[in-house]
Amino acid sequence: MRFDIITIFPHIIESYLNESIIKRAIKNGLLDVRVHNLRDFTEDKHHKVDDRPFGGGPGMVMKIEPIIKVLETTFGGETSESMSEVSPPKVLLVLLSAKGKQFDSKQAARFSKKYDRIFLIAGRYEGIDARLKKVLQDSGFRIQEVSIGPYVLTGGELPALVILDAVSRHIPGVLGKEESLEEKRHGIGVPTYTRPEVFEYKGKEYRVPKVLLSGDHKRVQDWRKSKK
Repeated sequence: MRFDIITIFPHIIESYLNESIIKRAIKNGLLDVRVHNLRDFTEDKHHKVDDRPFGGGPGMVMKIEPIIKVLETTFGGETSESMSEVSPPKVLLVLLSAKGKQFDSKQAARFSKKYDRIFLIAGRYEGIDARLKKVLQDSGFRIQEVSIGPYVLTGGELPALVILDAVSRHIPGVLGKEESLEEKRHGIGVPTYTRPEVFEYKGKEYRVPKVLLSGDHKRVQDWRKSKK
């Protein structure tokens, strides 16, 4: 599966990609992650990606042109019309926005099965020029505005990484075995324990629940179900 992340802070993304499970998945060819520095797609000497909002007010708004140029270059086209010609059904553009649909595990699983390629557009400042969504829709793209929670962040880089990580877990081989998915193994939020059996701290003993030491698989499964 391929992810394209559009950002003005590529090093934030790249540092995460160079660690742990995601790094291994990329090395093994299970993931293809491309990071596009939006400033590389500007034409002025200052590499300007934002401007003042029409109607006044504080802050800056990210411009449409550099984002379109990323897509044109990535798809090998020169116009929005040519983008629609090469945009297959299994490509999704995600606009990371505090007002978007809240992302969850079910959506992550659906993305992993439905799409072969996902663009994650990380906004900054006061957001992205609202016309971008209409331009992309008119060019034939499937678009979703997505939020990772009921709060506002300083930029879309963290949400992009959250979605990348959550979707990647559902791609066969990324976690090693399908059973490694917590959702299928135990269930989200089920308590887990490891050695030592008794942990002592400041004169108190903290023990593993006896049922997990019983060796009775049915009792263990029943206990786990009761904790979901």
